Amino acid sequence: MNYIHRYAEAKFLKLEKTFAVVLVCGPRQVGKTTMLKYLSENQNRTYVTLDDLDARNLAINDPKLFFQKYKTPIIIDEVQYAPNLFSFIKIMADKNQKPGEFWLTGSQSYEIMKNVSESLAGRIGLVNMFPMTYEEICLCKKSLPASFDFSTLSKQELNKLDFQETFMSIFNGGMPKTIGMDDEMRFEYFKAYVGSYLMRDVMQLGQITDAVKFNKFLSACASQVSNVVNFANLALASDISQPTAKEWLKLLQGLGIVYLVYPYSNNLLKRFTKTPKLYFYDTGLCAFLAKIPSQEILSSSAFAGAYFENFVMNLFKIKIDLCPYSQNLYFYRDTDKHEIDILIEAFDGVVPLEVKLSASPNPRDLNKFKVLDKLGDKKKNGGIICLAPELLPISETACFIPVGII
Repeated sequence: MNYIHRYAEAKFLKLEKTFAVVLVCGPRQVGKTTMLKYLSENQNRTYVTLDDLDARNLAINDPKLFFQKYKTPIIIDEVQYAPNLFSFIKIMADKNQKPGEFWLTGSQSYEIMKNVSESLAGRIGLVNMFPMTYEEICLCKKSLPASFDFSTLSKQELNKLDFQETFMSIFNGGMPKTIGMDDEMRFEYFKAYVGSYLMRDVMQLGQITDAVKFNKFLSACASQVSNVVNFANLALASDISQPTAKEWLKLLQGLGIVYLVYPYSNNLLKRFTKTPKLYFYDTGLCAFLAKIPSQEILSSSAFAGAYFENFVMNLFKIKIDLCPYSQNLYFYRDTDKHEIDILIEAFDGVVPLEVKLSASPNPRDLNKFKVLDKLGDKKKNGGIICLAPELLPISETACFIPVGII
């Protein structure tokens, strides 16, 4: 398969021109090593993976000899297996002062960041990498709109996605090795992914001892996708305590399997709940854990709207994380049961967005945005992200926004 360019490339290439050390962090099998090997073509750069037990033992037991054997500039894959390397990397980076001397990858961001913050603070650039979006797979990458007014959105390239294409992308997910696989082989891939990678990692972190209960927990999380986390239900479904459910969810966050979006509040808008909503970075993995057998069944099920919301949220989450300027992702819910699916907060204001699995949503759904009127000029134009075939202005401040514009 030909190399597919990734959203993470641009940020990585900027950081490696400034920092001596750049860490690409993310779940296993999302293409971290593939990207770095591609970007290092025609460079005299050493490659070593700490999945290799000989290399790992050398890195752990004799770091000085490790760097005599594996010369810089270097790619060190799965660096979380030898956290003691960070102190040696710090010394070498300070001595040599060479941008891009160390390219690192790691799959356990929870553990890596603890060691990085202690050893390499101020010396390392961080790039989070995720499963591929449909845009990357279809070779049609684009940035988020600068704003969500009609004139700006109308300048965005529109990738036309109909209902079937959207759910094909949702069900397939974005793991690079699953591209082109049929449903049966994709099922076998995710089965092996959970058993060979995910379970091994959680066991190595030492926080999981019961694989059966953890598998139940994974399925329980998949059943709550795009919903406010209910720890009581997660605990009950997995036969564990609520504190254990909270710890296991943190572990899944650290491994890059799920992420949480928190409710928005400020001095003018009081939130009703502090509990976040749960999303999966890969909707294909989520569908596998929920035991959904096909795209057709998913698209006609009661979960269809939740998976579509997760699909849309991923487009924002991945691009915002790689964005050079600060934006934050929230949802809104208050005591009067006003709910807004997505709020994007930037320095100049807040963009309200609703997500509807429809080609012609009800314009009355825009009425819920009135709750943000208290923000004054900080309330920005928004709209309803949906399966409409074309961008359609509904009012001076809102549009029907085809998902293919995001």
